[in-house]
Amino acid sequence: MSLKPKIALLSVFVSAGLLVAPAAQAAETTAATVDPRPSTAKLAFELHKLAVLSHGKIRVDEIGRSNEGRPVWAARVGHGKTRIQYVTQQHGDEPLGTPAALGFLREVGVGNSAWARKLLAKVTVDIVVRANPDGHERDWRFNYDPDATPEYGEKGKGYDINRYHDPAVAPKDNPATEAGLIQRRNAAFKPDIMVDYHMQGRYQDANGREITASTMWPTHPGVKPSDVDFAKQIAVVVQRSIDGNGGYVSQYPGGSYQGIARNGYGLLGNGSVLIELSLIPEREQQQIQDARASMLAIARAAADGSVRTVDPADADAIPLRGPALPGSVEEAHEAA
Repeated sequence: MSLKPKIALLSVFVSAGLLVAPAAQAAETTAATVDPRPSTAKLAFELHKLAVLSHGKIRVDEIGRSNEGRPVWAARVGHGKTRIQYVTQQHGDEPLGTPAALGFLREVGVGNSAWARKLLAKVTVDIVVRANPDGHERDWRFNYDPDATPEYGEKGKGYDINRYHDPAVAPKDNPATEAGLIQRRNAAFKPDIMVDYHMQGRYQDANGREITASTMWPTHPGVKPSDVDFAKQIAVVVQRSIDGNGGYVSQYPGGSYQGIARNGYGLLGNGSVLIELSLIPEREQQQIQDARASMLAIARAAADGSVRTVDPADADAIPLRGPALPGSVEEAHEAA
């Protein structure tokens, strides 16, 4: 069955009351195992199901197509003045931000709790959910472009999307198709905060404690100091939320190239932050929950203004990421 008939059938089920009630469904989902790598078709179905269950609070849009013609989806929830953008899975083999985004949308958009109503009156959250569907299909880092001879990427495979957010390059001239779609969405949405979700290998700190996630702010010298400070405040919110959820956050040793999303959107004045979830198979479900917790914490801190009360210097105290965990496969790509 194609997607459109499925969505139409879903609408009938919701209208007839044949689906689980939203509150019960949310509780059920929290306890259940989350699909860490939903298929392209399942992702589309889940997004549209959330739109239906939310009675229109969650708006789902196709923002464009990948090089192989797969839809790239964005979901928006809330109507508040402060604007937050999350992006997941620019690298196709780094999937866990995507189910976290589905969980976040379900938690804030389905049901009618007082706290969610208050949150969504203060913020608008826009999520590009799985920016790289072709890379997801191949379980590789790049998009798919067999004609690519990229500066960043791999010849005959495709572009590393997260090297093509240079503000000096217009979306229409961007050789990495999906990066151009994110650029357009960002320019139209004009977010105050932009957070990009990735994955890394397994690392430890200087004392041998395993790191479950890393974060970093813009490091390009052209980003305004006030925008760097705001990004640092967001990074501290990320650290506190994930550490408070049982994780352990370090700084990410990222580069300063302007095409990296956290730098490119920082140059545009966004509070721009990177989050890297560690690849820990035995902790995969908790990694998804940590990412979801960070999404919720950022939204709440932006809604009540508490993010602006954080001391940016606290970001510099986040532990440094140390060496790869013994026996693990060290990350093979340059810093995100």
